[in-house]
Amino acid sequence: MIPWIQLDSARTPDGAQELRLKRRGAEFSIMLGANELMNSRLSGSEEALATLSCERLAGRRRPRILIGGLGMGFTLRAALAAFGADAAITIAELVPAVVAWARGPMAEIFHDCLDDPRVTIQEVDVGQLIKADSDAWDAILLDVDNGPEGIVYQGNDSLYSAAGLAAALVALSPGGVLAVWSQGPDSGFTRRLKQAGFAVEEINTRARGKRGARHVIWIATKRL
Repeated sequence: MIPWIQLDSARTPDGAQELRLKRRGAEFSIMLGANELMNSRLSGSEEALATLSCERLAGRRRPRILIGGLGMGFTLRAALAAFGADAAITIAELVPAVVAWARGPMAEIFHDCLDDPRVTIQEVDVGQLIKADSDAWDAILLDVDNGPEGIVYQGNDSLYSAAGLAAALVALSPGGVLAVWSQGPDSGFTRRLKQAGFAVEEINTRARGKRGARHVIWIATKRL
């Protein structure tokens, strides 16, 4: 068995927790304490976050996409493949080390996607970009935690609160989509999305192929 090797670590913005980047052969893992946040072998549901959103924006010209959380780039690469050449994709990543890992140790899985002219990277809290302007985004894709709860950074709790969802609704263009990734269902979050005024779909998807773990993606659409 090939052993895991820790390549680097970084503190969360509040200093409360540590992210660790590990490698085993060609496989990468990002850990938060004893919890694995992501693994380079398991990308299906993160890719679906982008492709499902793109399907609901079919035909929209010059779509503006905000992705919360760079991670291992699964959602970004899927968005680049799904959206056309006229798309503008902004990545909000709160931990600068994650961007450095993408350009350094994990460059082989990112390839050149960070240099795509459609991509802008901002090392900032995605919540700040959501609150910055109205009708600014056609899609907001959130994969910054393991679900609608701020486990990586407690400040992320506000993204999933009634106030945070209200801000997302304002930030989206008419017919725009808020997509949220989760490792499992959360009936309370579904209810908050509906109470915020979204039309809500709760979609089960696999982490890998047909046998991977089941994850949940909420597709919340701003009514026209």
